[in-house]
Amino acid sequence: MKETSLLQEEKQFFMNEAIKEAHKALELDEVPIGAVVVLDKQIIGRGHNIRESTQNALKHAEMIAIEEACSHVGSWRLENAQLFVTLEPCPMCSGAVLQSRVEEVYFGAFDPKAGSCGSLMNLLEDTRFNHWCYVEAKVLEEPCAALLRDFFKKIRARKKQKKKEISAKH
Repeated sequence: MKETSLLQEEKQFFMNEAIKEAHKALELDEVPIGAVVVLDKQIIGRGHNIRESTQNALKHAEMIAIEEACSHVGSWRLENAQLFVTLEPCPMCSGAVLQSRVEEVYFGAFDPKAGSCGSLMNLLEDTRFNHWCYVEAKVLEEPCAALLRDFFKKIRARKKQKKKEISAKH
């Protein structure tokens, strides 16, 4: 079983950087998910969800951060790197993590509908693959979960208001 290479304070620092990325998504009215890739305790890739604004299903925070990190190191291999993401990665993003050889994954909130690091399945720690990762959940879980909770609460309130306006016209 793989083990973490980071101290608790370092984990919190880097997750806070992922949270900053999630706020960038929020400013774009995107689902607030953020990610950073870290190598040698330096951020080498950043990303936030832009799936709606780009209308591209691949534009998840993790995918963007991994792409930037690969560009930074000049290789598809991100050996010895860590990924910090505010929400449990989906199967697509977990696949990208495995393919890029990220060593450790830290996430904030679980995703019971699409998570593949313990919620629906656990792709990243499956030793049947030729690469697997150390995974740690619940790093700054509450601020990560609150971002998502508040975002979806506002979406539901907007939908409810629109329904009221439509009903009032009829």
